[in-house]
Amino acid sequence: MIALLQTLSLILDIAQWIIIASVIFSWLYAFNVINSSNQFVGQIGSMLYSMTEPLYRPIRRFLPNLNGIDLSPLVVLVLIFFLQRLIWTSFIPMFR
Repeated sequence: MIALLQTLSLILDIAQWIIIASVIFSWLYAFNVINSSNQFVGQIGSMLYSMTEPLYRPIRRFLPNLNGIDLSPLVVLVLIFFLQRLIWTSFIPMFR
């Protein structure tokens, strides 16, 4: 059971890094630091969007509109942090 919980924690770590990469990519895209007409850049953006949007969509329904500021990645990162701490402080000690 510990191996399953550690694998779940690793998946949450990977999701956390994907969200951070998506946020950084969106900033670079918004400020025209990267070439938006480049096909490779477009594929990376599309991949990051398709990986993170299912996580953001339910949260955006409850968050207020803040004139272009999207707080859903922050909320998802806080939820991931909470789940990881729950795994490491509550569930894993139960199985040791």
